[in-house]
Amino acid sequence: MKNIDPRHYDVIISPVVTEKATLASEHNKVMFKVAGKATKPQIKEAVEKLFDVKVKSVNTLVRKGKTKMFRGNLGSHSDSKRAIVTLEEGHRIDVTTGL
Repeated sequence: MKNIDPRHYDVIISPVVTEKATLASEHNKVMFKVAGKATKPQIKEAVEKLFDVKVKSVNTLVRKGKTKMFRGNLGSHSDSKRAIVTLEEGHRIDVTTGL
């Protein structure tokens, strides 16, 4: 059993499985929902340790929350931060298996 720091699980919340993320996976990119305070070096270290792969680069984006009407009540989606992780050649992550 390899020694994994539990803080890595706090950085990466979940993989993003959308049509756009699936198309990006053909170009060796994987999308994750990450903690709002996570930095690019923290995301890179967490992905490398948890999935045992080599990361080439990390791009992040923050999706702003929206206000929506739901059954006549006003509700809101919260902001979320996503990371697009580009892997080195020859490395793969299968997000369907989970952590």
